[in-house]
Amino acid sequence: MLRRLPLAIAITLSLASNAWADNVLTPASKSDLLSVYREALNNNADLAAARAQFQASQETVPQARAGLLPNLSASAELGDSRTRIETQQGSQSFSRSGSAYQANLSQPLFRADRWYQLQAAKASSEQAALEYSVAEQNLVLQSAQAYFAVLRAQDNLAAVKAEEAAFKRQLDQANERFEVGLSDRTDVLEAQAGYDTARANRMIAQRQVDDAFQALATLTNRQYLALEGIRHSLPVLPPLPNDAQAWVETAARQNLALQASDQAVIAAEQTLRQRRSGHAPTLDAVASYRKGDNDTLGFSNSAAVATRYRGDAEQGSIGLQLNIPLYSGGLTNSQTRQAGHQLDQSEQLRESLRRQIVESTRNLHRAVNTDIEQVQARRQSIISNQSALEATEIGYQVGSRNIVDVLDTQRRLFAAVRDYNNARYDYILDNLLLKQSAGTLNPGDLQELANYLKPDYNPDTDFLPPDLSDSIGRPPRLD
Repeated sequence: MLRRLPLAIAITLSLASNAWADNVLTPASKSDLLSVYREALNNNADLAAARAQFQASQETVPQARAGLLPNLSASAELGDSRTRIETQQGSQSFSRSGSAYQANLSQPLFRADRWYQLQAAKASSEQAALEYSVAEQNLVLQSAQAYFAVLRAQDNLAAVKAEEAAFKRQLDQANERFEVGLSDRTDVLEAQAGYDTARANRMIAQRQVDDAFQALATLTNRQYLALEGIRHSLPVLPPLPNDAQAWVETAARQNLALQASDQAVIAAEQTLRQRRSGHAPTLDAVASYRKGDNDTLGFSNSAAVATRYRGDAEQGSIGLQLNIPLYSGGLTNSQTRQAGHQLDQSEQLRESLRRQIVESTRNLHRAVNTDIEQVQARRQSIISNQSALEATEIGYQVGSRNIVDVLDTQRRLFAAVRDYNNARYDYILDNLLLKQSAGTLNPGDLQELANYLKPDYNPDTDFLPPDLSDSIGRPPRLD
């Protein structure tokens, strides 16, 4: 079975090699999505461990095949023999040092258990290859998740900073109105409370940015200073095809984890056949050759014969060896039952995984379509909340609304901003998760996203679409 993901990785790396070669991180440069994925591919410890596990699993095939190939061994002996004989004439002693060499050859002719063991090893090896592909595919997703987690945190921080600046302006206005007698002390205290809360939220948001950068460093074993942001022009389109059942059918064919579970079932079936073959006879062709002193070889059983034949002797044999198992204390039957239960376990695990994949694929298909509506609705919510804020501020100026109304409307506005950005990033990641569930996720999907990255992205000014940022205002940078 061919594994498509490593090929896709190779193609993508080849296409992006020039960009990567030029991407040397300096204090003034920003890293993009593909460079982050490259670093993860080269330095991720989990992927390296999965690769080592895969390579170790590949050795089970030659080990199992060895049981069907000839077995040749050689040995040597060196000894000193002493014989004492009592006769009527008295005792006689004979001593002699000798050596012998021997070679044995065995070729299995019929070993059903070893044959099925080889088939089980091949299935397990293919399972390990697929599981390694799963790890490679997971790294594609993890790279995107870690990358966009940083962008999400940065945009959230920018919104919080804008909110803090807005509350600061509101506090300044409340103080001015209080000083000229247009409002009471309560307005100032309300504005101060709102500003203090916004400052506290900014500290939390800053920590979340730092945490996201740290998670990215853990994934890639590299520190990053800045990342390219995603443009607001990224198309927000339904999945193709926009049919949940079509995605489920694709997942049933291509999901790598499900394919690995299929191989696990095949390996369990072959193991069960191997255990049952413990009752089958075995047939081997055997041959041996031995050369050495005749007494060392054991040809002579008396001192007289040993004295008479003192030269070297040779012995050769060839034949068939048949072994028919009759009773092994119930071991074979127990191992067969055990293998049967393990086969049932692997089948049930495969069925459970299949159901989970069907559920996940359908849920993610719905999630992507919901994200599309959310992006559009959240964008409109920003416009609506901005209009509401303007009306509330006018009402506050003429005395029909109070400061609490203004502060609450400001909170809803910036909450809408954060919800809009969260919806954008949810759409991106849910798309990737859907492709992973269907088994089609590959580095080319990162390349498509990289086409919409903005090298000069500044979260403080770009956390909103250009046509909306002017209406809210660009807050000053807060130290």
